[in-house]
Amino acid sequence: MSAQNTESKLKQMLKQEKIQLWNPPFSDESSDAGPQHMEELAERYAPLLRLPLTEVGGALERIRQQAVKRGKERQRFRETSVATLELLLPHSKETKTKSYMETRLDARAQELVDRIGEDFGLKYIKLILNGRTLCVDQPLDQQGVKNHSKVMVLKVSDAEWKLQLSEEEEKEKNQKESLQRTQKGFQILSERDGSEDSSPFLEIADQRGNPLTIPPQEKKALILAMGFHEKGRSLMKKKQFDLALCHLLQADQQFSRCGSALLASVDNFAVLQLDVVWCYRALEALSCLEDGRSRLQRAEDCFLRCYGERQQRLLMIKGNTGREEVLFLRLHLLQSLLSYIEGNDAQARQQLSKVETLYNRLCLDSEKMAQLMSLGFTEREARLGLRACEGDLQEAAIHIGNQRQEREELKQRERKRRSRRMEAISSLSELGFSRRDAARALQHADGDVDRAYGILLDSSGSAQATGCHSEDSVEQLLYLGFQRDVSEAALRLTGGDVQLATQLLLDQQGVLSPELLSESPSSEEPSTSSSTSTADMSTEDSQLVDEALEDIARHEEDYLDLNLEEESELIATMKTYLSPAHSV
Repeated sequence: MSAQNTESKLKQMLKQEKIQLWNPPFSDESSDAGPQHMEELAERYAPLLRLPLTEVGGALERIRQQAVKRGKERQRFRETSVATLELLLPHSKETKTKSYMETRLDARAQELVDRIGEDFGLKYIKLILNGRTLCVDQPLDQQGVKNHSKVMVLKVSDAEWKLQLSEEEEKEKNQKESLQRTQKGFQILSERDGSEDSSPFLEIADQRGNPLTIPPQEKKALILAMGFHEKGRSLMKKKQFDLALCHLLQADQQFSRCGSALLASVDNFAVLQLDVVWCYRALEALSCLEDGRSRLQRAEDCFLRCYGERQQRLLMIKGNTGREEVLFLRLHLLQSLLSYIEGNDAQARQQLSKVETLYNRLCLDSEKMAQLMSLGFTEREARLGLRACEGDLQEAAIHIGNQRQEREELKQRERKRRSRRMEAISSLSELGFSRRDAARALQHADGDVDRAYGILLDSSGSAQATGCHSEDSVEQLLYLGFQRDVSEAALRLTGGDVQLATQLLLDQQGVLSPELLSESPSSEEPSTSSSTSTADMSTEDSQLVDEALEDIARHEEDYLDLNLEEESELIATMKTYLSPAHSV
């Protein structure tokens, strides 16, 4: 470790002085060192590092040789597309030597597995890159492998090897991992209360963007439901309908935990039902016909409750109904498809007639779209604005401008509200209370600082113990792409065994659950805190939250911004199905 430390310091110093050891005068054309210049560098850096001249000189030479080697490898990669990978083989802890292998990156990972097995006498192995297992049937470059990537070679059991070879089980595993990470990310967000300036948290707002007061348990279920829904919609845009359906069905389960009064006041539940049936259609899952029919009925009933009999409630809230008509277009189109599948051609034609009327109204003039976009409006704004104003160009421009102003005013109000809240939390924390406890007390006190102070007088905090571990072991896990906090936790759980810690992190997808962390030897003393593992989980929490936030649409009406290309294709198909010639 001391050698690595010295080399790291030297690399920083070389970088600051823009010294390139692989170029003259430090390396000649034959890649040999320039002794005089290397010695001068060592003499200059040794006093600064307070290290012996021979140690600094040796470290500089190792850096130079590695730089020359990597330079040659980069040139070879540019010329031949043959990459050099650094392998961390499953040797004993004392073995420090590095192994390298050359390969094309468009080769499947299985080819690399086979070569490593032959060259190093390893039977059952899997390859790990940045804490993720490489899929053997996919090319290396599609899985993030690059020239000079560091790949860990891990031994696996015979049973685990067979599992790895199963394509269906691998797919199922990926789906399960995606679901778990989505749930964990949004669960973290659902439990946050805005007690820290730097921590993103979610709030539920009405159709005007005003925050809603919802009981904590119901709010948690709703955030999880909406989180799974957003992830599902993101996957639908990528045409990954099978994985999208898994997330949408999880969203449906979470919505079932919300009160009926809440579901009756928001259209999210209805949109979810449409999205589920749209996935059924994309996957040609005709076996889901009965479920699809009931979901469309629930969607229609929910739209009726939320928007009103003739959408008068929606008209009062938003001032127009044009943007939401795309939802009814998709609803009637799916109803037409299911009616046709059920053999009810007359009902299918009736629904398709509604669809064509809506489609003709919602199809936009490309010139009007271009004119609005030339004024600086986005494609989404132009499309939604024209639909809201029934195609009137001037009205649409005014409408979009007003929406922008309203959105900015809402942001200003939210900033002021958040600022007042943070000031209140800071005032309470200055009195010795934690920011999290202060935030919760303010929530229970409806923002009243004096009442919150009274609540906090009855509260108590706790401290969390931390454990010790080998820095060398932590460095090995960091080398594999795992985060420091979760690496330290894994080492505590496995008694400092690097191989066991690595396997634990891989099995848990790099996320250690609170249940696992509670078993850590460093957590023997009881704690009254509900966030015992905060220190160990903070980095992983941050990653999960970032993943969750990536799937949240940046525009509140993203679900209404349909270009109707898929709908147009299905309309054409339905017209073909229902034409007299086809019937004959």
